[in-house]
Amino acid sequence: MSGKLYLCATPIGNLRDITLRALDVLKDADVIAAEDTRNTIKLLNHYDIHSRLISYHKFNETKQSDEIIEMLRSGLDVALVSDAGMPCISDPGEIIVKRCVEEGIAIEAVPGASASVSALAVSGLDTGRFCFEGFLPRRKKERDATFDELKGETRTAIFYESPKRVTDTLKDILGRLGDRNVSVSREMTKMHEETFRGKVSEAIEHFERQGTKGEFVIVLEGAKKENPPLGIGFAKGRAVKYMDLGMTKMDAIKQAAKDAGIPKREVYNLFKEN
Repeated sequence: MSGKLYLCATPIGNLRDITLRALDVLKDADVIAAEDTRNTIKLLNHYDIHSRLISYHKFNETKQSDEIIEMLRSGLDVALVSDAGMPCISDPGEIIVKRCVEEGIAIEAVPGASASVSALAVSGLDTGRFCFEGFLPRRKKERDATFDELKGETRTAIFYESPKRVTDTLKDILGRLGDRNVSVSREMTKMHEETFRGKVSEAIEHFERQGTKGEFVIVLEGAKKENPPLGIGFAKGRAVKYMDLGMTKMDAIKQAAKDAGIPKREVYNLFKEN
């Protein structure tokens, strides 16, 4: 019987932001595969956990996936962790999960702290519908293409960014998407946690003045919804009403087309023979 792959969420800042279940899984796991063993060992030492530790990061993900699959086939349970938060979400893990799905090996998520959801919750922006973009592409062409896709996106958008690039990213957002409301959180759950709320232009000014330290989460207001055209039937009724009120046919058509949000000629064609 094969073992099970556990996807364990780890603290995003404060070491106490870990669930009791996650601690049990890490203690009982035969192997812990970590994005950075140097970071994970601090967490394990803090909770007196002594499971075998191996590395699993973006540079060895394919090779290590082969080895982990063999471990799982032999009946060992493997817990996968990233430096912070949930594996696979802007962190390594996608390859091994796909392999396990293909092999029919059991996978179980052990949820916990999430920087993206935490930043969204404190943002003061719409939380009903949102999209997670993770880290934006580094290359300008791909980055611009992403912004083009987001121009009409009405859902709240969430981005991760490093301290070195956060101000430039905010400037890109201002130039490509406009001066929307934004919430920028840094050092989530740590001692110096901060959330700035305001316009994108104000956030740029704030962080240029204060400086940027720590990992950032940008939560951006979605695009405003455009009212759809009300349709030709609505326009016809409006035009008739305006003419009944004494407007000339052309003035009534012009105003009705404006009210309905459709071209004037479409309304005019309805009255051509009248």
